Amino acid sequence: MPGSTWAADSGCPGWSVQDLVSHMACSYWLAVDPSKLPDPGGLPAERAADLYVDSRRSMTPAEVLADYESVSARGLDVLAAVEGQDIDIPIGDVGTYPASVVPTTFVFESFVHLRYDLFAPDGPLRSDPPPVDELRLAPTLDWIEAALPQQNTELLDCLRGGLEIRLDGMCARTLHLGAQGEPAARIVSDSQAFVRWVTQRGTWEGLGVRAEGDPSALDIVRRFRVF
Repeated sequence: MPGSTWAADSGCPGWSVQDLVSHMACSYWLAVDPSKLPDPGGLPAERAADLYVDSRRSMTPAEVLADYESVSARGLDVLAAVEGQDIDIPIGDVGTYPASVVPTTFVFESFVHLRYDLFAPDGPLRSDPPPVDELRLAPTLDWIEAALPQQNTELLDCLRGGLEIRLDGMCARTLHLGAQGEPAARIVSDSQAFVRWVTQRGTWEGLGVRAEGDPSALDIVRRFRVF
């Protein structure tokens, strides 16, 4: 990419393309060697991410890219070793997850940032984004399914009744949230569109989402956000 693209705004507010790649490298550093990053001092995960990115802004685009390539390779080895362990891993306000689930957060992060924050319409790159396949979409949906209840507890506590979210298309599945029994609301969405709206990167209207049921329940679902 030309230097001007590295400096361009990404789809993540306040971050350039270089910042975004730097952030993805930092995520792997958290798995490989957190001491390489500033002490977040108990900051929420997303504010800590800002701290990490800010600490690396003196790096050149070439240095950021080389760092990402190196640490991501090391990180994949670490994640492969962790995946088979029978333990729960706390990740601050992101949630606590079985070790087998943790690698899916890295797939999710790459899936979302590369496709939605680097490429148009939200990112500066005008070429075609990487194609979507089941190898990448399935673990992305796995992460969302595991993280959504933990990252939206206040919204779910306000829910009267249950929810059914049916995902059509590639990696189709149905998510059930809230109380058991007859759902108070039903939502039907393409699986790839779901990734966009549940990360607050698109609207139901713009993504062709169909919904019916209790208006207050639907309002709650619209505000879901997974990170």
